[in-house]
Amino acid sequence: MAKNQDTASVLAFEKKLVPSDGYMYGTQWEERNSNASQTALQLIEKSVRGTISNRLKAAIKSDPVKLNAEVEKANLQTVDSCALAPEQDTLKLHFTLKVLGGVQTPSACNNALFKESYTKAVNAYIEKESFKELGKRYALNLANARFLWRNRVGAENIEVQVNALNKNSKQSWLFDATEFSTRHFNNDDKQVVELGERIAAALSSEDDFLMLEINCFAQVGKAQEVYPSEELVLDKGKGKKSKILYSVNDIAAMHSQKLGNALRSIDTWYPEFDDAEKTAGPIAIEPYGAVTNLGKAYRTPKDKQDFYTFFDKWARGTELDRIEDEHYVMATLVRGGVFGESDK
Repeated sequence: MAKNQDTASVLAFEKKLVPSDGYMYGTQWEERNSNASQTALQLIEKSVRGTISNRLKAAIKSDPVKLNAEVEKANLQTVDSCALAPEQDTLKLHFTLKVLGGVQTPSACNNALFKESYTKAVNAYIEKESFKELGKRYALNLANARFLWRNRVGAENIEVQVNALNKNSKQSWLFDATEFSTRHFNNDDKQVVELGERIAAALSSEDDFLMLEINCFAQVGKAQEVYPSEELVLDKGKGKKSKILYSVNDIAAMHSQKLGNALRSIDTWYPEFDDAEKTAGPIAIEPYGAVTNLGKAYRTPKDKQDFYTFFDKWARGTELDRIEDEHYVMATLVRGGVFGESDK
């Protein structure tokens, strides 16, 4: 088949894991299941007098007078913060997650021949694997409370309650997140397997879905600071706040994108994962394996480990060398995105 006949210049997939924003509440560990004891957390604005700690420009470092003046002056800041009330020791994070089927059909594809070969490849994967490995990994990232991010560190107890809300198939799971590692997915816990099978069944379907409600309780200590998402503000302007946190209707919150990033941090198949000195642990599913806070891409086209290298072969009927590479391709399609190729 000629390249111009089996190339889709317009190709897009809708994401199949759709989290809501995460809303933050304060409570006490012993009363965590009582709604009456829970209060919505609000952002607090603080003005602080700090010191200069960033590296200085070469011109300033070479001038002793300027250097002394620079390091001696105060660093005045206005920032957002968020903390539990003095009587509260537990953070509650609440969000929902919708798992959608239909990965067999792109949301946009302008090449019928490519769509036909792609659909055959997806159906073959579903028949062979049924999304079981991906479902288990998504379930483990719920069970281990990876989505808490910084709030997970230093928590004495972490409980994750997951409820399936589908009208005809309600089910509940309860996890002690401290029993599950965030560094690997070698766990066959019965509840994790059950939840993973429900997620896998929804992903494998053509038009079904699974609606999950997640309530996570982290005992972090009385009056302790907690960490909502930080807003990215490109032009803060002089005199504006240097740290702006996220809230919805005056409730401190975490971005749905940040929760989604945690849930899809299942890529342990990139080449450097087994290298103790280079590994970043499980990374989020991305076409080039980019981890922006480390300034590194773990799946580069040069090494032929990126999504497009695998996808172009697999979607046209060529079997990949490793089943792990197929898992990675399917997880990227679950992530969704625009994957078209220009024919210019």
